[in-house]
Amino acid sequence: MGISKTRLKTEILAGITSFFAISYIIIVNPMILSDAGIPAGLSVFATVFSSAIGCLIMALWAKAPVILTPGMGVNAFFTYTVVVGMHLSWQQAVAISIFSSLIYMVIAFTRASEFLANAIPAVLKKGITVGIGLFLVTLGLEKAELIQSGGKRALLAAGSLSNPATLLALFGLLLSLILFLRRVPGGFVIGIIVTSLVGVLFHIGGTQATSISLSQLPKYSEILFKGDFSQMFSIKFLLAVFSMTMILVFESMGILEGILQDPSQFRKAFQASSVTTFISGFLGTSPTVAAAESASGIESGGRTGIVSLVSGILFLLSLFFIPLLSYVPQAAIAPVIIITGAVMMEQLATINFADFTDWFPAFLIIVLIPLTGSISTGLAFGFVTYPILKLAMGKQSEVHPIMYVLGLLFLAQLGFNSILV
Repeated sequence: MGISKTRLKTEILAGITSFFAISYIIIVNPMILSDAGIPAGLSVFATVFSSAIGCLIMALWAKAPVILTPGMGVNAFFTYTVVVGMHLSWQQAVAISIFSSLIYMVIAFTRASEFLANAIPAVLKKGITVGIGLFLVTLGLEKAELIQSGGKRALLAAGSLSNPATLLALFGLLLSLILFLRRVPGGFVIGIIVTSLVGVLFHIGGTQATSISLSQLPKYSEILFKGDFSQMFSIKFLLAVFSMTMILVFESMGILEGILQDPSQFRKAFQASSVTTFISGFLGTSPTVAAAESASGIESGGRTGIVSLVSGILFLLSLFFIPLLSYVPQAAIAPVIIITGAVMMEQLATINFADFTDWFPAFLIIVLIPLTGSISTGLAFGFVTYPILKLAMGKQSEVHPIMYVLGLLFLAQLGFNSILV
């Protein structure tokens, strides 16, 4: 059965929206990986190619509106924990990513993924959705410069309304909210474009300038297929594999559970994510994950793989227009991320607050994801606490046996991360 012109237009606009919401990764990911020793001018190609391939796989295999791109949390783990903290080379970190991704693929293509998904209590899944939503809100507020580091006196402080970028973000937020509430087709894209044009008109700068160009593409082979497995039987290597596997499997599962409107898309989307994650290591970048910003396209009405296909094409085209991305300021992207996060937080209304053994583990997930900046850390505390509280209150019948295993694994992950960092 064909797709109507109206539906096709909605899907395309949703794909454009998702791409703009996550487009910052094209510049930000290479900047982070440069701290691991990977040249930014080369890792930008790895970022673009892994994202484009991932979106294509997602579109053709899972037919889901999910964007796959190097994850912000896992790239920090790759760089600052594995390379900087554990004193491994970026080539060894790539090997760790490939090994972890292989385990992830085994889980994704067996009944283990379905088993794990069914074993996780609904309240924790809702907590993951809300936590990711709050994480996006925090990320959006930071990009809008409405919040900033509070220094010694507080964790966060309000930004200055005398800051032109903050005023531009507030303008974009108001415009995007009005378009969103009035259900204007392509409202998020319109908001991004108009806010960007206002920024250009009033000389309010965008992202950092970059000298990356296609002329550097011939040198890209310098980071292709560079995984170093020489340390694969060392304690550090194996512990890093364990921690990264936990992050990849449960962060991806949590994000997909949180943003997909159609649960039937989960299994193949999970598989598509695992395959792309495996490929990304050979391409010379940190692992890809399902981008939480995909929710912006889904909120715009995207429901099929056309969304990811459009985003994948735009990733490839971005190679020719990387200098133009500097004209899309963070202030134009921030409103979309803030509104998307707020919509995801509506799941709070479905959580059972009357049962504290349900609510408190979900609460830990919700607050620790944004406060630590790590989805895996929030998941760990929630999954460890849930079975403990249920046992303490004699409600062990509500706990699936696999939850005890997951609780112990996440507890081990927290312990290992404390040792590794």
